[in-house]
Amino acid sequence: MNAIQKPTLTGQRFKTRKRDEKKVFDPTQFQETIVQGLNQTGSDLDAVAKFLDASGAKLDYRRYAETLFDILVAGGMLAPGGTLSDDLTRTEFCLFTAQEDLETMQAYAQVFNKLIRRYKYLEKGFEEEIKKLLLFLKGFTESERNKLAMLTGILLANGNISASILNSLYNENLVKEGVSAAFAVKLFKSWIHEKDINSVAGSLRKVGMDNRLLELFPANKRSCEHFSKYFTDAGLKELSDFARNQQAIGSRKELQKDLQEQMERGDPFKDVSPKEEMKKNNISEQTMIGIVWTSVMSYVEWNKKEELVTEQAIKHLKQYSPLLKAFTSQGASEILLLVKMQEYCYDNIHFMNSFQKIVVLLYKADVLSEEAILKWYTEAHVAKGRSVFLEQMKKFVEWLKNAEEGEHGLHFTLVR
Repeated sequence: MNAIQKPTLTGQRFKTRKRDEKKVFDPTQFQETIVQGLNQTGSDLDAVAKFLDASGAKLDYRRYAETLFDILVAGGMLAPGGTLSDDLTRTEFCLFTAQEDLETMQAYAQVFNKLIRRYKYLEKGFEEEIKKLLLFLKGFTESERNKLAMLTGILLANGNISASILNSLYNENLVKEGVSAAFAVKLFKSWIHEKDINSVAGSLRKVGMDNRLLELFPANKRSCEHFSKYFTDAGLKELSDFARNQQAIGSRKELQKDLQEQMERGDPFKDVSPKEEMKKNNISEQTMIGIVWTSVMSYVEWNKKEELVTEQAIKHLKQYSPLLKAFTSQGASEILLLVKMQEYCYDNIHFMNSFQKIVVLLYKADVLSEEAILKWYTEAHVAKGRSVFLEQMKKFVEWLKNAEEGEHGLHFTLVR
Protein backbone atom coordinates (compact mmCIF):
# COMPACT_ATOMS: atom_id res chain seq x y z
CA MET A 1 0.00 0.00 0.00
CA ASN A 2 1.41 3.34 -1.08
CA ALA A 3 1.98 5.97 1.63
CA ILE A 4 -0.32 8.97 1.35
CA GLN A 5 1.64 12.06 0.41
CA LYS A 6 1.29 14.89 2.89
CA PRO A 7 0.01 18.16 1.47
CA THR A 8 2.56 20.95 1.16
CA LEU A 9 2.02 24.72 1.14
CA THR A 10 3.16 26.39 -2.01
CA GLY A 11 3.41 30.04 -3.04
CA GLN A 12 5.64 33.01 -2.32
CA ARG A 13 6.60 33.65 1.29
CA PHE A 14 6.63 37.33 2.37
CA LYS A 15 9.45 38.35 4.70
CA THR A 16 7.41 41.00 6.55
CA ARG A 17 3.77 41.41 7.31
CA LYS A 18 2.20 44.66 6.33
CA ARG A 19 1.35 45.63 9.89
CA ASP A 20 4.98 45.12 10.92
CA GLU A 21 6.33 47.59 8.39
CA LYS A 22 7.48 50.82 10.02
CA LYS A 23 5.95 53.95 8.57
CA VAL A 24 8.49 56.56 7.55
CA PHE A 25 8.06 59.82 9.46
CA ASP A 26 7.33 62.33 6.72
CA PRO A 27 5.25 65.34 7.75
CA THR A 28 5.43 67.00 4.29
CA GLN A 29 2.22 65.50 2.92
CA PHE A 30 0.47 66.09 6.25
CA GLN A 31 1.61 69.72 6.26
CA GLU A 32 0.42 70.32 2.69
CA THR A 33 -3.05 68.96 3.48
CA ILE A 34 -3.43 71.11 6.63
CA VAL A 35 -2.07 74.25 4.94
CA GLN A 36 -4.38 73.76 1.95
CA GLY A 37 -7.38 73.35 4.27
CA LEU A 38 -6.47 76.47 6.30
CA ASN A 39 -6.00 78.51 3.12
CA GLN A 40 -9.51 77.51 2.05
CA THR A 41 -11.16 78.27 5.41
CA GLY A 42 -9.21 81.55 5.74
CA SER A 43 -9.90 83.69 8.79
CA ASP A 44 -13.27 82.06 9.56
CA LEU A 45 -12.32 80.30 12.80
CA ASP A 46 -15.57 78.33 13.02
CA ALA A 47 -14.78 76.87 9.60
CA VAL A 48 -11.20 76.17 10.76
CA ALA A 49 -12.52 74.25 13.80
CA LYS A 50 -14.86 72.18 11.58
CA PHE A 51 -12.06 71.45 9.09
CA LEU A 52 -9.72 70.27 11.92
CA ASP A 53 -12.48 68.14 13.41
CA ALA A 54 -13.19 66.38 10.10
CA SER A 55 -9.49 66.01 9.13
CA GLY A 56 -8.68 64.09 12.31
CA ALA A 57 -10.59 61.11 10.94
CA LYS A 58 -8.38 60.99 7.82
CA LEU A 59 -5.02 62.33 8.97
CA ASP A 60 -2.60 60.95 11.55
CA TYR A 61 -2.87 63.67 14.24
CA ARG A 62 -1.25 61.41 16.80
CA ARG A 63 1.91 61.04 14.74
CA TYR A 64 2.13 64.61 13.48
CA ALA A 65 0.80 66.54 16.50
CA GLU A 66 3.82 68.87 16.68
CA THR A 67 3.54 69.70 12.97
CA LEU A 68 -0.19 70.40 13.36
CA PHE A 69 0.32 72.80 16.28
CA ASP A 70 3.29 74.52 14.61
CA ILE A 71 1.11 75.29 11.58
CA LEU A 72 -1.84 76.55 13.65
CA VAL A 73 0.43 78.87 15.64
CA ALA A 74 3.15 79.97 13.19
CA GLY A 75 1.78 78.99 9.75
CA GLY A 76 4.35 76.27 9.10
CA MET A 77 6.84 73.90 10.69
CA LEU A 78 9.24 75.57 13.10
CA ALA A 79 12.97 74.94 13.03
CA PRO A 80 14.88 74.92 16.36
CA GLY A 81 14.97 78.47 17.73
CA GLY A 82 11.56 79.40 16.37
CA THR A 83 12.20 80.26 12.71
CA LEU A 84 9.97 78.83 9.97
CA SER A 85 11.48 76.07 7.84
CA ASP A 86 12.12 77.75 4.48
CA ASP A 87 11.56 74.93 2.04
CA LEU A 88 8.07 73.89 3.15
CA THR A 89 4.54 75.03 2.41
CA ARG A 90 3.02 77.55 4.82
CA THR A 91 -0.20 79.42 5.40
CA GLU A 92 -0.92 83.06 6.18
CA PHE A 93 -3.91 82.02 8.29
CA CYS A 94 -2.49 81.28 11.75
CA LEU A 95 -2.24 82.71 15.27
CA PHE A 96 0.88 84.79 14.50
CA THR A 97 -0.77 86.61 11.59
CA ALA A 98 -4.08 87.19 13.41
CA GLN A 99 -5.13 90.48 14.97
CA GLU A 100 -3.38 91.32 18.23
CA ASP A 101 -6.34 91.65 20.57
CA LEU A 102 -7.90 89.65 23.38
CA GLU A 103 -11.12 88.85 21.50
CA THR A 104 -9.25 87.24 18.58
CA MET A 105 -7.03 85.28 20.99
CA GLN A 106 -10.14 84.02 22.82
CA ALA A 107 -11.50 82.79 19.49
CA TYR A 108 -8.21 80.98 18.76
CA ALA A 109 -8.30 79.44 22.25
CA GLN A 110 -11.71 78.01 21.33
CA VAL A 111 -10.24 76.40 18.19
CA PHE A 112 -7.59 74.62 20.29
CA ASN A 113 -10.14 73.77 22.97
CA LYS A 114 -12.53 72.11 20.48
CA LEU A 115 -9.69 70.23 18.78
CA ILE A 116 -8.33 68.79 22.05
CA ARG A 117 -11.79 67.94 23.39
CA ARG A 118 -12.47 66.03 20.17
CA TYR A 119 -9.07 64.30 20.06
CA LYS A 120 -8.14 63.78 23.72
CA TYR A 121 -4.81 62.17 22.86
CA LEU A 122 -3.54 65.57 21.64
CA GLU A 123 -3.65 66.99 25.19
CA LYS A 124 -0.09 66.04 26.19
CA GLY A 125 1.35 66.99 22.81
CA PHE A 126 -0.30 70.40 23.00
CA GLU A 127 1.22 71.11 26.43
CA GLU A 128 4.64 70.07 25.11
CA GLU A 129 4.12 72.41 22.14
CA ILE A 130 3.41 75.40 24.42
CA LYS A 131 6.52 74.60 26.49
CA LYS A 132 8.58 74.51 23.28
CA LEU A 133 7.10 77.76 21.95
CA LEU A 134 7.97 79.53 25.21
CA LEU A 135 11.59 78.42 24.84
CA PHE A 136 11.56 79.82 21.26
CA LEU A 137 10.32 83.30 22.32
CA LYS A 138 13.51 85.06 21.19
CA GLY A 139 12.89 83.79 17.66
CA PHE A 140 9.49 85.54 17.45
CA THR A 141 8.61 89.19 16.88
CA GLU A 142 7.23 91.29 19.75
CA SER A 143 3.73 91.10 18.27
CA GLU A 144 3.95 87.30 17.92
CA ARG A 145 5.08 87.03 21.55
CA ASN A 146 2.18 89.22 22.70
CA LYS A 147 -0.36 87.03 20.88
CA LEU A 148 1.19 83.85 22.26
CA ALA A 149 1.21 85.34 25.79
CA MET A 150 -2.47 86.30 25.60
CA LEU A 151 -3.42 82.89 24.20
CA THR A 152 -1.38 81.08 26.91
CA GLY A 153 -3.08 83.12 29.64
CA ILE A 154 -6.53 82.20 28.27
CA LEU A 155 -5.59 78.51 27.95
CA LEU A 156 -4.33 78.50 31.56
CA ALA A 157 -7.56 80.15 32.74
CA ASN A 158 -9.63 77.53 30.89
CA GLY A 159 -7.59 74.67 32.34
CA ASN A 160 -6.48 73.49 28.86
CA ILE A 161 -2.86 73.42 30.02
CA SER A 162 -1.08 73.15 33.38
CA ALA A 163 0.78 76.08 34.96
CA SER A 164 3.89 73.84 34.91
CA ILE A 165 4.50 75.13 31.34
CA LEU A 166 5.74 78.36 32.99
CA ASN A 167 8.95 76.47 33.78
CA SER A 168 10.09 77.37 30.26
CA LEU A 169 10.07 81.08 31.19
CA TYR A 170 12.82 80.46 33.76
CA ASN A 171 15.25 79.74 30.92
CA GLU A 172 18.42 81.70 31.72
CA ASN A 173 18.71 83.50 28.36
CA LEU A 174 15.05 84.53 28.29
CA VAL A 175 15.31 85.85 31.86
CA LYS A 176 18.60 87.69 31.25
CA GLU A 177 17.26 89.57 28.23
CA GLY A 178 14.00 90.57 29.94
CA VAL A 179 11.90 88.48 27.54
CA SER A 180 10.38 86.34 30.32
CA ALA A 181 9.17 89.27 32.44
CA ALA A 182 7.63 91.13 29.45
CA PHE A 183 5.89 87.94 28.28
CA ALA A 184 4.63 87.25 31.82
CA VAL A 185 2.92 90.67 31.97
CA LYS A 186 0.75 89.90 28.92
CA LEU A 187 0.16 86.32 30.04
CA PHE A 188 -0.98 87.20 33.58
CA LYS A 189 -3.12 90.08 32.33
CA SER A 190 -5.16 87.79 30.08
CA TRP A 191 -5.24 85.03 32.73
CA ILE A 192 -6.57 87.40 35.44
CA HIS A 193 -8.98 88.96 32.91
CA GLU A 194 -10.50 85.52 32.27
CA LYS A 195 -10.54 84.44 35.93
CA ASP A 196 -9.17 86.29 38.98
CA ILE A 197 -6.03 86.41 41.14
CA ASN A 198 -7.33 83.66 43.49
CA SER A 199 -7.72 81.26 40.57
CA VAL A 200 -4.23 82.16 39.31
CA ALA A 201 -2.77 81.68 42.81
CA GLY A 202 -4.46 78.27 43.15
CA SER A 203 -3.05 77.06 39.82
CA LEU A 204 0.45 78.29 40.69
CA ARG A 205 0.36 76.61 44.11
CA LYS A 206 -0.77 73.33 42.57
CA VAL A 207 2.50 73.04 40.62
CA GLY A 208 4.79 74.73 43.19
CA MET A 209 5.22 77.89 41.12
CA ASP A 210 3.76 80.29 43.71
CA ASN A 211 7.18 80.92 45.30
CA ARG A 212 9.13 81.19 42.04
CA LEU A 213 7.73 84.35 40.44
CA LEU A 214 10.79 86.43 41.36
CA GLU A 215 12.87 84.11 39.14
CA LEU A 216 11.38 85.89 36.10
CA PHE A 217 14.13 88.44 36.74
CA PRO A 218 17.93 88.02 36.65
CA ALA A 219 19.71 87.54 40.00
CA ASN A 220 20.73 91.22 40.32
CA LYS A 221 17.07 92.31 40.04
CA ARG A 222 15.49 89.40 41.91
CA SER A 223 13.92 91.33 44.79
CA CYS A 224 10.38 91.79 46.01
CA GLU A 225 10.71 95.56 45.53
CA HIS A 226 11.76 95.26 41.86
CA PHE A 227 9.07 92.67 41.10
CA SER A 228 6.42 94.79 42.80
CA LYS A 229 7.35 97.98 40.93
CA TYR A 230 7.65 96.24 37.53
CA PHE A 231 4.27 94.49 37.69
CA THR A 232 2.44 97.34 39.47
CA ASP A 233 3.64 99.78 36.78
CA ALA A 234 2.35 97.30 34.18
CA GLY A 235 -1.11 97.35 35.80
CA LEU A 236 -0.80 94.09 37.72
CA LYS A 237 -0.86 95.24 41.36
CA GLU A 238 -2.83 92.09 42.34
CA LEU A 239 0.07 89.93 41.15
CA SER A 240 2.60 92.17 42.95
CA ASP A 241 0.65 91.85 46.21
CA PHE A 242 0.40 88.08 45.77
CA ALA A 243 4.17 87.74 45.17
CA ARG A 244 4.93 89.96 48.18
CA ASN A 245 2.63 87.86 50.35
CA GLN A 246 4.26 84.62 49.14
CA GLN A 247 7.69 86.07 49.87
CA ALA A 248 6.59 86.96 53.40
CA ILE A 249 5.19 83.43 53.94
CA GLY A 250 8.51 82.00 52.70
CA SER A 251 10.47 84.25 55.10
CA ARG A 252 8.23 83.25 58.01
CA LYS A 253 8.68 79.53 57.31
CA GLU A 254 12.44 79.99 57.03
CA LEU A 255 12.53 81.96 60.28
CA GLN A 256 10.46 79.34 62.09
CA LYS A 257 12.83 76.64 60.84
CA ASP A 258 15.86 78.66 62.05
CA LEU A 259 14.32 79.17 65.51
CA GLN A 260 13.54 75.48 65.88
CA GLU A 261 17.07 74.55 64.81
CA GLN A 262 18.45 76.97 67.44
CA MET A 263 16.28 75.31 70.09
CA GLU A 264 17.47 71.85 69.05
CA ARG A 265 21.09 72.99 69.34
CA GLY A 266 20.32 74.56 72.73
CA ASP A 267 21.60 77.98 71.58
CA PRO A 268 20.94 80.80 74.05
CA PHE A 269 18.46 83.46 72.93
CA LYS A 270 19.97 86.26 75.03
CA ASP A 271 21.74 87.69 71.98
CA VAL A 272 18.59 87.84 69.80
CA SER A 273 18.14 91.39 68.51
CA PRO A 274 14.41 91.89 67.77
CA LYS A 275 14.91 94.92 65.53
CA GLU A 276 17.63 93.20 63.53
CA GLU A 277 15.56 90.03 63.03
CA MET A 278 12.49 92.00 61.93
CA LYS A 279 14.47 94.23 59.57
CA LYS A 280 16.31 91.26 58.04
CA ASN A 281 13.04 89.41 57.36
CA ASN A 282 10.99 92.54 56.57
CA ILE A 283 8.21 91.57 59.01
CA SER A 284 6.38 93.30 61.88
CA GLU A 285 6.70 92.50 65.60
CA GLN A 286 3.13 91.10 65.56
CA THR A 287 4.06 88.62 62.81
CA MET A 288 7.27 87.82 64.65
CA ILE A 289 5.61 86.96 67.98
CA GLY A 290 3.22 84.62 66.14
CA ILE A 291 6.21 82.80 64.62
CA VAL A 292 8.05 82.63 67.96
CA TRP A 293 4.98 81.23 69.77
CA THR A 294 4.42 78.56 67.08
CA SER A 295 8.12 77.60 67.12
CA VAL A 296 8.27 77.36 70.91
CA MET A 297 5.09 75.27 71.18
CA SER A 298 5.82 72.92 68.27
CA TYR A 299 9.30 72.10 69.56
CA VAL A 300 8.02 69.83 72.38
CA GLU A 301 6.46 66.38 72.43
CA TRP A 302 3.57 67.20 74.80
CA ASN A 303 2.25 64.81 77.43
CA LYS A 304 -1.19 63.43 76.55
CA LYS A 305 -2.38 63.58 80.17
CA GLU A 306 -4.13 66.82 80.97
CA GLU A 307 -2.93 66.93 84.59
CA LEU A 308 0.72 66.63 83.52
CA VAL A 309 0.75 68.85 80.42
CA THR A 310 0.23 72.10 82.39
CA GLU A 311 3.29 71.45 84.53
CA GLN A 312 5.29 70.58 81.41
CA ALA A 313 4.09 73.75 79.60
CA ILE A 314 4.94 76.02 82.56
CA LYS A 315 8.47 74.61 82.77
CA HIS A 316 8.98 74.90 79.01
CA LEU A 317 7.59 78.44 78.66
CA LYS A 318 9.56 79.67 81.68
CA GLN A 319 12.71 78.71 79.77
CA TYR A 320 11.63 80.59 76.63
CA SER A 321 9.96 83.61 78.26
CA PRO A 322 12.98 85.88 77.47
CA LEU A 323 12.50 85.08 73.77
CA LEU A 324 8.77 85.86 73.94
CA LYS A 325 9.55 89.06 75.85
CA ALA A 326 11.96 90.21 73.11
CA PHE A 327 9.07 90.41 70.63
CA THR A 328 6.31 91.90 72.81
CA SER A 329 7.47 95.49 73.19
CA GLN A 330 4.17 96.74 71.72
CA GLY A 331 0.66 96.35 73.17
CA ALA A 332 -0.60 94.95 69.83
CA SER A 333 2.03 92.18 70.00
CA GLU A 334 0.93 91.22 73.52
CA ILE A 335 -2.73 91.04 72.40
CA LEU A 336 -1.76 88.91 69.41
CA LEU A 337 0.20 86.56 71.66
CA LEU A 338 -2.82 86.20 73.98
CA VAL A 339 -5.04 85.38 70.99
CA LYS A 340 -2.48 82.84 69.71
CA MET A 341 -2.40 81.26 73.18
CA GLN A 342 -6.22 81.14 73.31
CA GLU A 343 -6.41 79.47 69.87
CA TYR A 344 -3.64 77.01 70.75
CA CYS A 345 -5.25 75.93 74.04
CA TYR A 346 -8.60 75.49 72.26
CA ASP A 347 -7.19 73.57 69.27
CA ASN A 348 -5.11 71.27 71.54
CA ILE A 349 -7.72 69.81 73.88
CA HIS A 350 -5.20 68.81 76.63
CA PHE A 351 -4.39 72.50 77.11
CA MET A 352 -7.98 73.64 77.80
CA ASN A 353 -7.30 73.96 81.54
CA SER A 354 -3.78 75.39 81.12
CA PHE A 355 -4.64 78.79 79.61
CA GLN A 356 -4.95 80.82 82.83
CA LYS A 357 -1.79 79.36 84.34
CA ILE A 358 0.21 80.19 81.19
CA VAL A 359 -1.13 83.76 81.23
CA VAL A 360 -0.11 84.21 84.89
CA LEU A 361 3.37 82.80 84.17
CA LEU A 362 3.94 85.21 81.26
CA TYR A 363 2.53 88.10 83.30
CA LYS A 364 5.08 87.39 86.06
CA ALA A 365 7.85 87.08 83.46
CA ASP A 366 6.99 90.60 82.15
CA VAL A 367 5.96 89.21 78.75
CA LEU A 368 2.32 90.26 79.19
CA SER A 369 1.20 93.52 80.78
CA GLU A 370 -1.85 94.17 82.94
CA GLU A 371 -3.30 96.45 80.21
CA ALA A 372 -2.99 93.78 77.51
CA ILE A 373 -4.61 91.09 79.69
CA LEU A 374 -7.54 93.37 80.61
CA LYS A 375 -8.02 94.44 77.01
CA TRP A 376 -7.98 90.81 75.85
CA TYR A 377 -10.52 89.94 78.57
CA THR A 378 -12.97 92.75 77.78
CA GLU A 379 -12.80 93.03 73.98
CA ALA A 380 -9.85 91.46 72.16
CA HIS A 381 -10.51 87.74 72.72
CA VAL A 382 -11.69 85.50 69.87
CA ALA A 383 -14.61 83.06 69.75
CA LYS A 384 -12.61 79.84 70.25
CA GLY A 385 -13.33 78.51 73.76
CA ARG A 386 -14.31 82.02 74.86
CA SER A 387 -16.66 81.09 77.72
CA VAL A 388 -14.21 78.52 79.16
CA PHE A 389 -11.21 80.84 79.06
CA LEU A 390 -13.05 83.94 80.31
CA GLU A 391 -14.31 81.88 83.26
CA GLN A 392 -10.76 80.64 83.96
CA MET A 393 -9.45 84.21 83.90
CA LYS A 394 -12.22 85.77 86.01
CA LYS A 395 -10.46 85.64 89.42
CA PHE A 396 -7.11 86.75 88.02
CA VAL A 397 -8.71 89.67 86.17
CA GLU A 398 -10.55 90.74 89.36
CA TRP A 399 -7.26 90.57 91.22
CA LEU A 400 -5.55 92.70 88.54
CA LYS A 401 -8.26 95.33 88.83
CA ASN A 402 -8.21 95.44 92.65
CA ALA A 403 -4.61 94.83 93.66
CA GLU A 404 -2.46 97.80 94.47
CA GLU A 405 0.32 98.84 92.09
CA GLY A 406 3.49 96.88 92.76
CA GLU A 407 1.81 94.02 94.63
CA HIS A 408 0.57 92.01 91.64
CA GLY A 409 3.46 89.64 91.42
CA LEU A 410 3.47 89.01 95.19
CA HIS A 411 -0.01 87.84 95.93
CA PHE A 412 -1.32 85.89 92.95
CA THR A 413 0.12 82.38 92.96
CA LEU A 414 0.91 80.67 89.69
CA VAL A 415 -1.27 77.66 90.38
CA ARG A 416 -4.68 78.76 91.63
